Amino acid sequence: MRSWGVLGGLAAALAAGVYVLWGPIAQRKRRRRGLVPGLLNLGNTCFMNSLLQGLSSCPSFIKWLEEFTAQYKTEQNQSAEHQYLSLTLLHLLRALSCQEVPEDDVLDASCLLEVLRIYRWQISSFEEQDAHELFHVLTSSLEDERDRQPRVTHLFDVHSLEQPEIIQKQITCRTRGSLPPMSNRWKSQHPFHGRLTSNMVCKHCEHQSPVRYDTFDSLSLSIPAAVWGRPLTLDHCLHHFISSESVKDVVCDNCTKIQAEGTLNGQSIENQRTTFVKQLKLGKLPQCLCIHLQRLSWSNQGTPLKRHEHVQFNEFLIMDIYKYHVPVHKPSQNDLNQKNSEETKPGTKDGIAVKPSDAEQTHGTKSLIMNGACSTSFLMSSGAFPLAAFPECSSPVYLYRLMAVVVHHGDMHSGHFVTYRRSPPSSKSPLSVSNQWLWISDDTVRKASLQEVLSSSAYLLFYERVHSKVQHQRLELRAEE
Repeated sequence: MRSWGVLGGLAAALAAGVYVLWGPIAQRKRRRRGLVPGLLNLGNTCFMNSLLQGLSSCPSFIKWLEEFTAQYKTEQNQSAEHQYLSLTLLHLLRALSCQEVPEDDVLDASCLLEVLRIYRWQISSFEEQDAHELFHVLTSSLEDERDRQPRVTHLFDVHSLEQPEIIQKQITCRTRGSLPPMSNRWKSQHPFHGRLTSNMVCKHCEHQSPVRYDTFDSLSLSIPAAVWGRPLTLDHCLHHFISSESVKDVVCDNCTKIQAEGTLNGQSIENQRTTFVKQLKLGKLPQCLCIHLQRLSWSNQGTPLKRHEHVQFNEFLIMDIYKYHVPVHKPSQNDLNQKNSEETKPGTKDGIAVKPSDAEQTHGTKSLIMNGACSTSFLMSSGAFPLAAFPECSSPVYLYRLMAVVVHHGDMHSGHFVTYRRSPPSSKSPLSVSNQWLWISDDTVRKASLQEVLSSSAYLLFYERVHSKVQHQRLELRAEE
């Protein structure tokens, strides 16, 4: 009996040890189902963990990394992953999106900091950093890695020339008598790459200066001053971003030319300085849209402060009204007279006959439509939006779906980053989008509701563009070309 008691005590102690170290086996299985791996906090690396979770919810970015890193598959060196940022990032994002089955529920992302040091970025894991700054570090380093790659195989690169695909290209070139197509540099741009347009118009002569283009990988939006009784929305921030501003004392070449034509020959004309109206627009919208809400402000004493206002955002975002369109020529007087005569006819709209009820309905919904696109504040949080109620918005070209939200808790001196992100799609339908949301704080992962996501104080918003069937067909044709 005593031996049975000793054996029973040992078995109980062993079971308790197993429970303490690993927890109940059934609980571990339930934790894996529908969730994603967490990330180990290496000191103060919540900024990195939250950003990686947000990026892993963007399928287009992972697909771009897979296509971009295909050039490294011919390398037999096992340490190639630790030399290229793209490979290291792809490995982490695939594991966090459950495309690779990890051995542990908690991953270690210290390899990302190590590869960034090779790119001469010294980021300490024990100092608090900013997730948005790390996002710029990653995108700029990926662009540097892309620019370092040779465009054409060098004649002295014997190893590359002996590859089967290179030999096949050489045979094709000899038989057809034409060079193989060069890879388009713009096709290798990461999906966060976009372009801003800067438009300058003279207020005196209405002459428009040449449009200037600048690149961006995220839209950094300032939060306008709150109005009592009115909620702040993402539309307010976007409109504030593209709002026009007056620039005084600018030399206008057209005004100077007009002034010179009205003077006698030989007289010197001073440059005419007028006031210009400057406006920013989005010349090229990216496939993946990262929006940064600037929550840093400064007091009258010059001390940094954090803005805690809640900015309302939605699951879907329409960006058509913020897109730059090439201006068309001004209509002639005959065209204006013809248009006015058509509009004065009863029961017509833009020269097309409509029923009186339809005309009244169009006028009633005019206040809900901005520049031919629906305001995002009228999109329903359930993911389905009433496009049928807005005929002019039935087919938005630049429609985006929310994929992840990075939130910062705390003040300007200390705090913590967490992420809301979509759960990866199931293996049965990998092209679908999951409606299940997750809340992730380093190695802690739990399920969350969409209402909880939309109620959070967002710092970074990750949207991905939704293409219609026609747009999908056009993209496939471009890829084949």
